[in-house]
Amino acid sequence: MLFLLYINDLPHSINKNNKIILFADDTSLIISNPDLINFRDDDKILQYIHEWFDANLISLKWEKTHFMQFTTKNIFFSNFNIIYKDKKSTTVDSIKFLGLTLDNSLSWKKHIDAIVSKLSAATFALSVVQVCLSLDPLKLIYYSYFHLVLTYGIIFWGNTHYSNAVFKMIKRIIRIIVGIRNRDSCREYFKRLKILPLQSQYLLSLLLFVADNGDYFRLNSEIHSFNIKNTLNLHPPLSKLTVFQRGPYYSGIKAFNNLPSYMKNLLQAKKQFKQALKEFLHFYSFYSLNEFYNYNRT
Repeated sequence: MLFLLYINDLPHSINKNNKIILFADDTSLIISNPDLINFRDDDKILQYIHEWFDANLISLKWEKTHFMQFTTKNIFFSNFNIIYKDKKSTTVDSIKFLGLTLDNSLSWKKHIDAIVSKLSAATFALSVVQVCLSLDPLKLIYYSYFHLVLTYGIIFWGNTHYSNAVFKMIKRIIRIIVGIRNRDSCREYFKRLKILPLQSQYLLSLLLFVADNGDYFRLNSEIHSFNIKNTLNLHPPLSKLTVFQRGPYYSGIKAFNNLPSYMKNLLQAKKQFKQALKEFLHFYSFYSLNEFYNYNRT
């Protein structure tokens, strides 16, 4: 169970067991605790915060202080209030953080709903100008707006079932660009336009995350001393929690291990790896993750 407090202007060092995320003038405090009783003790941290503020002639804006409890389906959601000096913090089930809408179950539904709303409005505008623009300007519009919206944070929300709504919007955009009917297949046009389907774009962003953060990952050969197969594979952590397995770290390892061997060998040569990865994804143009995980067995 993870408890998250969003608080403005916190001191930069409070407790080594808690985590603080700093961004501009806002600070988020993450308190992780497996049970509610112990968390109540951690709740005393608000007292320490106020003491620090008072000592430095700073006041906490309580109306901008929010509390959100992350839960899973198997964990009971407790009606827990954070109260300090007769003031109760606002309890929320979602909050916007660095452009991402986080909900307390990390389902990403609200964030995807916001993406679909943005794309829907822009799609109508694109349909209006489509009749007077050639293909290249239309592609430029796609990359300058649509692509930026749908790729931001995609490594977090791209593999949820809610993301299918975004993929439908992208196919609608492709049909507008090339001028085909609503029921016509877009698969070949993705390849012709050199635009990746949503799940291929998710894989690209996810695997670039792996390539750019190699220090976070270890090879099987670094973990096991005995003779093993697939020494080029990354070592996956043990976890049965679905929300963790859907996350970028675990999903990145799983996706990398499914790449062909020649690409795994390029991991240390980032430029070559990224170029080979883009060519690979444009060639196959995967419509789904199942296609990717079964492509080499069909």
